[in-house]
Amino acid sequence: MKFTSGYWRTAEGFEVLYGRRPHSAVAGDRSLTLHVPTRPVETRRATLNNPVITVTYTSPLRGVIGVRVVHHAGAVDRGPRFEVASTDDHPVHVVTEPGRARLTSGPLSVDVDMDAEWHATFTAGGRTLTTSGLKSLGVATAADGRRYVHERLGLAVGELVYGLGERSAPLVRNGQAVDLWNDDGGPSSYHAYKNVPFYMTDHGYGVFVDSPGPVSFEVGSEFTSRVQFSVPGEELRYYLIAGDTPKQVLERYTALTGRPPVPPAWSFGLWLSTSFVTSYDEQTVTGFVDEMAARDLPLSVFHFDSFWMREFQWCDFTWDERWFPDPEGMLRRLKQRGLRISVWINPYVAQQSPLFVEGRRNGYFLRTRDGSVWQTDTWQAGMAVVDFTNPDARRWFTGKLERLVDMGVDAFKTDFGERIPVDVMYHDGSDPLLMHNYYSLLYNRTVFEMLQRRGAEGDAIVFARAATAGGQRYPVHWGGDPEPTFASMSESLRAGLSLGLSGFGFWSHDIGGFEGVPDPGLFMRWAVFGLLSSHSRLHGSVSYRVPWEFGPEAVDVVRSFLALKLRLMPYLLAAAAEAASAGTPMMRAMVLEYPDDPACSHLDRQYMLGPDLLVAPVFSDDGDVTYYLPAGRWTHLLSGEVLDGARWVTEHHGYGSLPLFMRPGSVIPLGAREDSAEYDYRRDVTLVVSAPHEGMHETVTVVGGPGDAPSRFEVERAGDRLTVTAAADVPWSILLAGAQAPVVCEGSTQFSAAAIGVVVTPEPGRREVAIRLQA
Repeated sequence: MKFTSGYWRTAEGFEVLYGRRPHSAVAGDRSLTLHVPTRPVETRRATLNNPVITVTYTSPLRGVIGVRVVHHAGAVDRGPRFEVASTDDHPVHVVTEPGRARLTSGPLSVDVDMDAEWHATFTAGGRTLTTSGLKSLGVATAADGRRYVHERLGLAVGELVYGLGERSAPLVRNGQAVDLWNDDGGPSSYHAYKNVPFYMTDHGYGVFVDSPGPVSFEVGSEFTSRVQFSVPGEELRYYLIAGDTPKQVLERYTALTGRPPVPPAWSFGLWLSTSFVTSYDEQTVTGFVDEMAARDLPLSVFHFDSFWMREFQWCDFTWDERWFPDPEGMLRRLKQRGLRISVWINPYVAQQSPLFVEGRRNGYFLRTRDGSVWQTDTWQAGMAVVDFTNPDARRWFTGKLERLVDMGVDAFKTDFGERIPVDVMYHDGSDPLLMHNYYSLLYNRTVFEMLQRRGAEGDAIVFARAATAGGQRYPVHWGGDPEPTFASMSESLRAGLSLGLSGFGFWSHDIGGFEGVPDPGLFMRWAVFGLLSSHSRLHGSVSYRVPWEFGPEAVDVVRSFLALKLRLMPYLLAAAAEAASAGTPMMRAMVLEYPDDPACSHLDRQYMLGPDLLVAPVFSDDGDVTYYLPAGRWTHLLSGEVLDGARWVTEHHGYGSLPLFMRPGSVIPLGAREDSAEYDYRRDVTLVVSAPHEGMHETVTVVGGPGDAPSRFEVERAGDRLTVTAAADVPWSILLAGAQAPVVCEGSTQFSAAAIGVVVTPEPGRREVAIRLQA
């Protein structure tokens, strides 16, 4: 939202009051409060009719400063509010002295000049991060009386901005105007399913605007050297988060708003869906499962989309007996084949559903001002919206889901949650404007926590579309409904990378696109991308996504990359653990791993999968792809080809290949099985070593099964000697990627050639191997 018309003039229809010279500063025990008049105070008379903006600085966590900007403080806080972590276990220093006021938390300080027009400077390590200067603090009043509070933070020369949720626009936000309002507008539009009021820059900080309602950002789009953010009302809260690296900024942001648990191992395998409006019954499902097995395409999860329930009745949580006459038996038979089961739900109840009367009678739905049930004919005829602020409604809703869990359902695709009205009343009195985006968090939390209560430890997962800040605590999320085009495929990747830079660790997308029917070439390119994503799902709208629908080559491509993903499970689970412990996403924009390489700043057609695998999907049917390799010697995981980096590369790839490179000096653990996502990853693990450099020292941890101690390996190079030390009681081996025989080893070992290098297998029980590297 713009409040100006150019630099000097106020936008038509607005009056804006700006904070001027601070009048007073009050030091609290762990806070600093400033009273900032909006007109100069040169005489006592000037204190009359002079609106004051109150600014309070606090610190909930080390390296994080909270800012509260208030005009009128008397409004009722109806909520909701984001859950923000806060501790008192870190020192906060507050100083007020003539001409200056300062609050410091760890490396981060804010300094306010008390003798000049409003100017607050955020610094870390002696370096200025950003400033709030003249015409930054503002209270705007529209012609209709609506009030807004805004802040404008400065951008340094060349400073780039990232984040704000899952957005398909270019990854760098500079020049974009972004309004955060969850909407089912499709992933190829300016709308977004997942709006997150957090951005980070490449200048050592991030900003989290603590408002679940509509937040408007002008990222260098109103004033080219500032980021403006505004909210309706009389108060604005935000947190400035310092970090030496983008990863540290994310670590502190997710410490503030929450991190996900590691999803269950089975969820990283392949999901297959019935698709949306296709025709299916138990015979269809069984046929799909049989054909996948016959083609050696191991499935982890089978998903039943919307029409597992009867039409016009979503949701009634009852199987449509016309197509599924024996759901308990069907699910039992599928689970006997090792499959997990997912079913589609949404938070709406159609008028024709038997549950509508029950929900209306007990007050479980959102209501209009006169107490009636709010209803619409959009999506489902006469549908109502479940009120998750009502504890009884939550118990009622999850009670229906628990019946399905008892039947054998393992996961729920928590679809929708964006079309939430604002002309309604909530059970707990929440502000409907603030609830619009926040609703998605309550919806997904309700389902996720029920699965946590009912399932085995670590076994809960949803497949969610809508989200906002904090939603990362309830994985996993997928990118909505893309078109079957290469353009939409690339938009999906941009959106996923942006979501990762907004604090979300796990993300998926519909292979081949959701709408329409992809051509075989697009399906194969997208399948490779999908199987090198955190979670992988075959799902469409009007057509099935079983690979044989796209020809025998498509089956081969899916089989090859599915086998690769299953072998990568020990590596993927280590990356997942990093997301859970530090907030680092599994799929990482290049700038996250290479913040000091300017060539990586804008890259949004390639990514790092975990810390050590560079993936460049092919976004064309002809197979031509251009990608960038940072400095170092990179080894292709599939071919063993070694390329020097710090340059752009243009190549041609067939459908069964893509640029997939191991980071220089990395060690990738490959599991031994290609038929399941769940196995003992320690047994017969292969450590793939890529371009070991002098001084390299990598620690690799490979998890086992429940109750099994993990295996740990130390890999280090000194001179021409590469030493691998194992704390493992199971067989293991080393693959020197890009190497050629002969290889000289100390001690008893076996050698064998591999497609990408030389395999060194220690004798049973051997805990250390030393390899002489040849020039």
